[in-house]
Amino acid sequence: MAVQIAVIDDWQNVASGVVDWSPLEHNGEVSFLHDYPADRATLQERLSPFEVICVMRERTLFDETLLRGLPRLKLLVTGGMRNAAIDLKAAAELGIQVSGTDSYKHAAPELTWALIMAQTRNLVNEANALRNGDWQQGLGGDLHGKTLGILGLGSIGKRIAQFGQVFGMRVIAWSENLTAERAAETGVTYVSKRELFEQADVLSIHLVLSERSRGLVDAQALSWMKSTAHLINTARGPIVDEAALIEALQQQRLAGAALDVFEREPLPVDHPFRQLSNVLATPHVGYVSEQNYRLFFSQMIEDILAWANGQPIRLLT
Repeated sequence: MAVQIAVIDDWQNVASGVVDWSPLEHNGEVSFLHDYPADRATLQERLSPFEVICVMRERTLFDETLLRGLPRLKLLVTGGMRNAAIDLKAAAELGIQVSGTDSYKHAAPELTWALIMAQTRNLVNEANALRNGDWQQGLGGDLHGKTLGILGLGSIGKRIAQFGQVFGMRVIAWSENLTAERAAETGVTYVSKRELFEQADVLSIHLVLSERSRGLVDAQALSWMKSTAHLINTARGPIVDEAALIEALQQQRLAGAALDVFEREPLPVDHPFRQLSNVLATPHVGYVSEQNYRLFFSQMIEDILAWANGQPIRLLT
């Protein structure tokens, strides 16, 4: 009997066409699901026939309750090598293997820099004004000679630092594990947390979400920022205290924020981030690029074939 394979979380309805799924024809039957609901009971019923489920990053929560409700499930395959929405401990206890994929390393940094450029030059408002029959609306900001602050100088943070340097910016960074020596290797100046927030004209967040980083950008940190500064978050929403950020933006204690990630996703229809004029918000598209999706789905196929041959690869533990 053919293995039943589900591909879910395909919000753009592109999974079936972005790669060739025919290598799985001899192993199983692939179903591309777009009608599964959010409520847990119906989701469990909808996914119950499948032994393999391919998920896109953290769009669907596979907690212990859902995993226990899927007795046929043997393999979960996720885009990327990290997925906080999957209870790995429960999966292991239930004998469910979890495999991941590599990521295209340029997608998130490119989106981050696009947001920085669009926010500082007020491009969305100017483009919308032009579409509505108006002309120039105000003065755009500048990057050359300004200070770029990076919260978290990992692989993405380093790429943003390089972009900032090309644009003639002074680049500073801080994180709890960062040292002056490591920062200097990238041509970046190491500063304290407070100095990072106080000095940055543009502050870009590039931390992994953990209990240590959750809420790290709180009301106090935001109060240190210049009223002319912009906050950029393409990492994870819960790193920033949303209520504190909303208050700072409403009171114009910050010039603006460009956000691709949020505490709750999808972002609720009535959320203030949808309404504030000094917010540029995008729907978590930092990793949503053609090359990244090709890499994700092609390696998902590799993961399934390896698992079917009894030699699973890229296991998450």
